[in-house]
Amino acid sequence: MQQNEAEECSEKACMKHGICSHEVLRDRESDSNSNVDRNKMMRKASFKLSWWCKGENGDQHKHDIVSFEKGNITTPERSSKQISLKWESDPQTVLILTKPNSVSVRILCAQMVRWLKEKKKLNIYVEPRVRVELLTESPDFDYVQTWEDDREILLLHAKVDLVITLGGDGTVLWAASMFKGPVPPIVPFSLGSLGFMTPFHSEHFKECLDSVLRGPISITLRHRLLCRVIRDAAKNEYETEEPILVLNEVTIDRGISSYLTNLECYCDNSFVTCVQGDGLILSTTSGSTAYSLAAGGSMVHPQVPGILFTPICPHSLSFRPLILPEHVTVRIVVPFNSRSPAWASFDGKDRKQLAAGDALLCSMAPWPVPTACQVDSTNDFLRSIHEGLHWNLRKTQSFDGPREL
Repeated sequence: MQQNEAEECSEKACMKHGICSHEVLRDRESDSNSNVDRNKMMRKASFKLSWWCKGENGDQHKHDIVSFEKGNITTPERSSKQISLKWESDPQTVLILTKPNSVSVRILCAQMVRWLKEKKKLNIYVEPRVRVELLTESPDFDYVQTWEDDREILLLHAKVDLVITLGGDGTVLWAASMFKGPVPPIVPFSLGSLGFMTPFHSEHFKECLDSVLRGPISITLRHRLLCRVIRDAAKNEYETEEPILVLNEVTIDRGISSYLTNLECYCDNSFVTCVQGDGLILSTTSGSTAYSLAAGGSMVHPQVPGILFTPICPHSLSFRPLILPEHVTVRIVVPFNSRSPAWASFDGKDRKQLAAGDALLCSMAPWPVPTACQVDSTNDFLRSIHEGLHWNLRKTQSFDGPREL
């Protein structure tokens, strides 16, 4: 009875102050009876997400709702808030994902696995390829676990408390693509070329991971897009192909065709425009510094919820990029009068042909990707565009010269 009351109090506290792990990462019961005892032994670590304000006088638990008071409409000042992750039970299992074909990454991975096992006593999962590499280096790595098929990958979110990536932004994209539903917190280490989503440096991995495992830490909730392709032959909109989740962007282009792409675009039930050009990018705000930026889109803070609507080389002087709200569904249709089919790619892979009459539906996915911050989401974002893009880097004007009197 006391345990039930404690659980109810915990759920009420989560609803009042933030988001708890059972709302973000839901454990899935195993269908196999042989795994029951193992599941009891390996319980998921729980944590809580809370919104907080900088400054001593910040209202840390202000509700994110619209309030009506004496005829005035007010909304909470969410722009000043960061998201903090606090472990409510110790993490027990980590998943390490690495960039392939890199000697430095392979050496770091072996050092990190050994340290996490010997010093932190954690269960460690790696990809099958990485486990072979570790065992080739030393048979002492036989405690490292992996998976055998795609079915086990679908169950990883119920086992893994923390994901560590060793690589660049592409490794973070790969990590996110492995989770078709809830995603555990990701700690991204920068060992790639550009690192907009990888704030941690490998030289100090022990201090970084010690701080993350101890908590609390600031995180960025990176929104994903849920994409569905609906063929013209489908009888209704529910007869779709398997949905695809993207962290950066979905691109619809003309492929190898020499003709302009012809795309009809709708936002919910409202007609937006007809794209005539090389194509269209539908991007998350995390992807605003990727292909969308190269096509003339704006850079957007990753925690701003929205969908970037960016044309690729439009044959029009007045076609400017848009930022649409998070709650809409964008529908892209290849009209029957199009001279050629279009091609859709999802985070740069899984290309699909869109024939005349086919449609692509994109909406905000309910499962964001939580990535750990070195400082906080705003500081990390600004540092990434300064260091990665040299944003607004200019020689300072000399103070010598004519001045206003």
